[in-house]
Amino acid sequence: MIKQPGSAIVVGGGGGIGRATVLALAAAGTRVWAVGRDRARLEQVRRDAAGPGEVIAAAFDATDGPAMDRLIEQADPELVVLSAGARARLALIHEQTWESFSAPWNTDLKIAFQVGQTALRRPLRPGSLVIIVSSGAGLLGSPLSGGYAGAKRMQMFLAGYLQRSADAARLGIRFLALVPKQVLAESELGAAVASAYGALGGITPEKFMERFGTPLTPDDVARAIVDVARGELAREGSVVGVSGKGIELL
Repeated sequence: MIKQPGSAIVVGGGGGIGRATVLALAAAGTRVWAVGRDRARLEQVRRDAAGPGEVIAAAFDATDGPAMDRLIEQADPELVVLSAGARARLALIHEQTWESFSAPWNTDLKIAFQVGQTALRRPLRPGSLVIIVSSGAGLLGSPLSGGYAGAKRMQMFLAGYLQRSADAARLGIRFLALVPKQVLAESELGAAVASAYGALGGITPEKFMERFGTPLTPDDVARAIVDVARGELAREGSVVGVSGKGIELL
């Protein structure tokens, strides 16, 4: 495993876990291409970055396979982090449309599928790492998120499928699904989820978040990603969970 990636791509780099990961990698000296659809947010991340690394804003829709392939060719990354995804509609199943229900499959999962195939077919250089940021919703379900939980579970399976192909071809590439096992504190999405599930259970968002114990923030997940990339954590397995208590093989 690489000690410190010299070049990385972070998809979903404009906010949440992606943004925190871009900043953490740049602070450690990595040249990072931050991918997202909102150029203004990416440029803000670039301005906020500190340290010896460099942040390059790459504003486009990561479901555009040819565009992602061109970026991978340009960046020649040692690390690819896939943290982008559709904002799940927080509603019970009878309030969902097929479009809202299937959006995570057509965004989150599609990106992982396409980038994973490119990593194998190109292929990425030996020793490279592809991290797919999944969700604990894929372990226990998420009744207010339509097809989100299923898409996140499939990302976990996909990491294993991709690893099997990489191993069969002796490419020396590692695929890993990283699973935040609790709703993220100090995040816009986490606040929305806590509010929705708190209302469903008749409790406050604060009471809902208390059930997780030690909070987990985007910065915590980003630190786990950097430590995994350095080979300091989770050296084995294709699915690992991260919580306020630490990281574990799933």
